[in-house]
Amino acid sequence: MANINDVVDYIIVKLDEADAGLNILKLQKLLYYVQAWRLALTQRTLFDGKFQAWVHGPVSRQVYDRFSVKYMMYAALDINDVRAGYDASLLADDEKAHIDEVLEAYAKYTGSQLERMTHDEEPWIQARGDRAPGDRCEVELDEGLMATYYRQELQDASR
Repeated sequence: MANINDVVDYIIVKLDEADAGLNILKLQKLLYYVQAWRLALTQRTLFDGKFQAWVHGPVSRQVYDRFSVKYMMYAALDINDVRAGYDASLLADDEKAHIDEVLEAYAKYTGSQLERMTHDEEPWIQARGDRAPGDRCEVELDEGLMATYYRQELQDASR
């Protein structure tokens, strides 16, 4: 299983190399989609760590804590934010291939666009429950529902 911080650093490097633009909000959503699609396709997580149903969409508390001391939600990230000693070879080839596929599909969107997308999807909606749009929420998204929801999305798209 991959380390979530290796996945974070991999995404930062890939988007920096592509000059694709990345901020904290977008990173959180890309990580969420990496995990969601891994669950849908393999019934296994790519990395340890749950996502919480925050106001701005799914958030990994671990990743939030990594950057919150230095950055706000819309702060840009670049190669300078990769951890010292990061080594892409710590990720297996199939893990990198999966991340690359998700980035190919989702990296073209802004963080705000990805946020809106997650707000229309059942895993985040269900975890939020009947909370008001601005209410704090740390309920974890159900990984079983994530797997089922995105698997169904894939089936619907192939019809």
